[in-house]
Amino acid sequence: MRLFGLMALGLLAACASAEAPVAVADQAAVRSLGEILEQSPAADWHTVDQNNLLYMQLPQGRVIIELAADYTPLHTANIQALARAHYWDGAAIVRSQENYVVQWGRDEGDPRPTGAGTPTLAAEFDRPRGGVQITRLPDPDSYAREVGFANGFPVASNGRETWMAHCHGMVGAGRGDTADSGSGAELYVVIGHAPRHLDRNIATVGRVLQGMELLSTMPRGTGALGFYETPAERTTITSVRLGSELPASERVNLEALRTDSATFRDVIDSRRFRRESWFLDPVGHINLCNVPLPVRVRS
Repeated sequence: MRLFGLMALGLLAACASAEAPVAVADQAAVRSLGEILEQSPAADWHTVDQNNLLYMQLPQGRVIIELAADYTPLHTANIQALARAHYWDGAAIVRSQENYVVQWGRDEGDPRPTGAGTPTLAAEFDRPRGGVQITRLPDPDSYAREVGFANGFPVASNGRETWMAHCHGMVGAGRGDTADSGSGAELYVVIGHAPRHLDRNIATVGRVLQGMELLSTMPRGTGALGFYETPAERTTITSVRLGSELPASERVNLEALRTDSATFRDVIDSRRFRRESWFLDPVGHINLCNVPLPVRVRS
């Protein structure tokens, strides 16, 4: 299996203005996260494109992954091609590293048709900042001068380029030592504390929308970097399909909260200032990877 690099990014954040904690006298007016979402208008949600959804069937259940075509178009197209070729049918979860990642794919040399997929791709670690509408967080970040959300994904920017951040549940494409050695054939998901040092060192291709608990609870590998040492420890992947390939009866109609919506700004505010009566200090700040990205099944 290819491994992905662990080079430290080391970008310093520009300091944002500090905000004093706000005390709220009328607790009855405080809305919970659930109430914010329940009261949201339908226009603040968007239907996730089934052609950008990967349905990964495991013995324990199903994982649904949304691909980020806007940020990694080459990887998205290649992953879609591999899914159409049923490349991952019979592949396996090969790695589960505590507080880090779960990885899946095939051993090198394992023959499997790739259809229209290619073995290597140009690096897609970032894209130009211009034209990307970001819902910014006002809080400082250790890895970038600007952080926030665009098209449903957590992103960061240095003012010239922007990239998706390695938050919990984000999916990336494994690679070797060279930038163009990945293809999306080997994927991983972040299951632990956000490894932001991987930002701009590897292509982040999407996020898990459903079934994250199936991946985060995989038995930890005892080999180096959490790789399983014997085939018996691995979990076999039954199948991976694009949502657009599945019969309508087998699809899940998912809606994601638009990150450019008023409701999402309310979500951010409710997480930055914890106004619930339990909190003695409302905090007044939040980390990029601690902001929830709500998803619901369309009724």
